[in-house]
Amino acid sequence: MIPVEKNKEYTVRIETVSSEGDGVGRIDGFTVFVPYAAPGDLARILIVKCKAHYAYGKLIELLEPSAQRQEPACEKFGVCGGCRLMHLQYGAQLELKKQAISDALQKIGGVEVGRIELYGMDHPFRYRNKMIFPVGKNRQGETVCGFYRERSHDIVALEGCLLGGEYACSVLAAVKRYMRESGVPPYDEGTHTGCIRRVFMRTARKTGEMMVVVSAAEAPQNPEELVRCIRAASGDITSIILNMHDKRSNAVLGAENKVLYGSPVIRDQLCGLWFEISPHSFFQVNPVQTERLYETAMEYAGLSPADTVLDIYCGIGTISLLAAKRCKEVIGVEIVPQAIADAEQNAARNGIGNARFYASDAQKLVPKLLEGGVRPDVVLLDPPRKGSDEQTLAAVVQSGAGRIVYVSCNPATLARDVRFLTGQGYVLERVAGVDMFPWTTHVETVVLMSRICSGYENL
Repeated sequence: MIPVEKNKEYTVRIETVSSEGDGVGRIDGFTVFVPYAAPGDLARILIVKCKAHYAYGKLIELLEPSAQRQEPACEKFGVCGGCRLMHLQYGAQLELKKQAISDALQKIGGVEVGRIELYGMDHPFRYRNKMIFPVGKNRQGETVCGFYRERSHDIVALEGCLLGGEYACSVLAAVKRYMRESGVPPYDEGTHTGCIRRVFMRTARKTGEMMVVVSAAEAPQNPEELVRCIRAASGDITSIILNMHDKRSNAVLGAENKVLYGSPVIRDQLCGLWFEISPHSFFQVNPVQTERLYETAMEYAGLSPADTVLDIYCGIGTISLLAAKRCKEVIGVEIVPQAIADAEQNAARNGIGNARFYASDAQKLVPKLLEGGVRPDVVLLDPPRKGSDEQTLAAVVQSGAGRIVYVSCNPATLARDVRFLTGQGYVLERVAGVDMFPWTTHVETVVLMSRICSGYENL
C-alpha cells in the first residue's frame, strides 16, 4: 500500500532534481516528483497523481526555501514550457548536470567515474542563434506568437525570449502587424485552416547576418507587405524566406522554400570553419558552447598528422573537418544523404581535401571499410538522442581503434553504450560536460575511451 493519497496534502523535503526538471522527495521512502521545487526545499504539496512506485505533487507552499533558489528572470517561467530550471541559481544547475552525468555512468554504465569537468557559460542568456515561435490564436481570438505551454500545444504569448536575441521582439511584432493589416489568419491545427504557422529566426554570430523564415500552410496575401514589415524590424535582416508547409504534421518546416528577400542562406563561422546555413540546415544553436564541446572532443582525440579518423554520425561534417586539420585522413559516415551533401560542400568551402564522406548506415559500411583496408586510429561518435546501436558499436570494436571519443546529448544512452564498449576491451578515461542549454535540464557530454586489450590489429 502506497503511503500517499491523491488530493491530500503532505510535507516533503526535496532531495534532488530529476532529468525532467522536477524536484524529487520521499514520503516514508516513497518517491514524489514536484515540478519547480529545488533541492533543499521543505514544501507543502498536494498529491495530484499516484502510480504504483511514485507520485506527482503540486507545490502549495514553501515552508523552508532552498538556498539554491533564485527569482526567475522571466515572468513567463512556470507557464511557458521552454525552461525548467530558472528558479535555480546557475551554479546549482551545473552541479545537478554534473551529478546527472556521474549517476548515469555509474548506475547504467557500470563504470567508476573520477573527475568530471562541467563547462558552463559566463553569460547564460541570449545564447541561442535559432528561435522558433509558433503562431496561433488565444482564447480571446487574438493572434499570438510564443512558445507552447508545457505538455500542450496551447501557445503562451511572448514578445521575445531571454535565451534568444533581442531582435525577436520586433520581428514578432512586425509579423503580427502584417497579419492584422492584411487580414491573414494564423494556422489552426485542429481544423487545418488558416495561413501563418511559425516564425523561425536564425542569426550568425560572426557575420551578424539574420534570416527570418515564415512558415505558412498557404500562400499569404501581399507577400511584399510581409517583407516590408519584417525589414523595418531590423537592419540586420539579410534573408526573408517563405516556407510552404501544408501537411497535417508537427514538423517545424515544410519542404518548399521561396526566397522573398535577399539570400537563400546566411554565413557563419564555427571553430574557424565557414558554413552556409539554409532554413533546413542543422547547425548547433549555441555557438559559444559548441566551440567548447568540439575543442574538448579534439583534445580527447589527441590527433597526430599520421592518424586516420572515422567519424560516425558525422552530420554536416563539423567535427570531421576540425579533425581533418589535425590528421592524415577523415572518413565521415552519416545515414542522411542531404547532410552528406552539406558535409562535402563544407569541406570544399573550407579548402579541406583529406575528408571523404559516405551516406550510409554505419553498421553496414564500417565492415566494408575494414575489408577494404581502412584502419582508424580514432573513432568519433556523435549519435542522436537515442544513442548508437550494438551493431554499429560492434563494428567500431572490430575496427581496432585505439581511442573512441563519444559526444552525446543524452547521458543515459551514452552510459548504456559505454557499458557495451567496456565489455569489449575499452576503458573510460575522461569525462566532460558542456552546458549547451542553460536553464533547461539538457547537457552535452563528451567521453574518451581507450582500448586496453589487444587482438584486433589483425582483423
